[in-house]
Formats: sequence, structure tokens, C-alpha cells
Amino acid sequence: MQAVLCRSLGPFSQMTIENVPSPVPGAGELLLAVRAAGVNFLDSLIVEGKYQTKPPLPFSPGTEVAGVVQALGTGTAGPAPGTRVFAFTGYGGYAEELAVPA
Repeated sequence: MQAVLCRSLGPFSQMTIENVPSPVPGAGELLLAVRAAGVNFLDSLIVEGKYQTKPPLPFSPGTEVAGVVQALGTGTAGPAPGTRVFAFTGYGGYAEELAVPA
């Protein structure tokens, strides 16, 4: 899977597109096939290190995504695979797939 990665804090122009392993949803999570991701001021603050929380490097920015549920983690009741959903992720949304809390 491909993801936009921030390897050091700074402008968006420093980010790269890289191949990374697909996430595996854990208990209470679902695997989301990302179809759209917002690009907003919050993302720029996080990437530049100007926001109050700083994800561990490297990370994929992207605080809000929409997509389709691909799989459920252990013990996760739903939503069912194939369901279209929206998620506020904090970070991680600039990727083809993302594990998020159900």
C-alpha cells in the first residue's frame, strides 16, 4: 500500500509517497480503504510541528477520511465490510488503507 509520509517536521513539500505495509485492524477496529482525505490547516500544523500533539515520526498526516470498510478486527461488531464511512483520525489518513476504531 502507498502512503504519504512525514519523516521530519516541516513543510508539506518535504513529504514523500512510499510503499508501507498494510495495517491490520486490532480488537475494536476496522480496516478502511481510504477513498478521500481532507487537506486542511490542522494537517499543516501537525506536519510543521506547530500543533499541541506530535505523532511519532515517520507518520502519515490526514485527520479526516472517507472510505469503505474492508475488514473488521477481532471482536468488532460492525459496521459491515462494504459500508461507506467517515472517520476523524488525528493522523494517518493520507494512505490507501487505515485501521481506525469502529
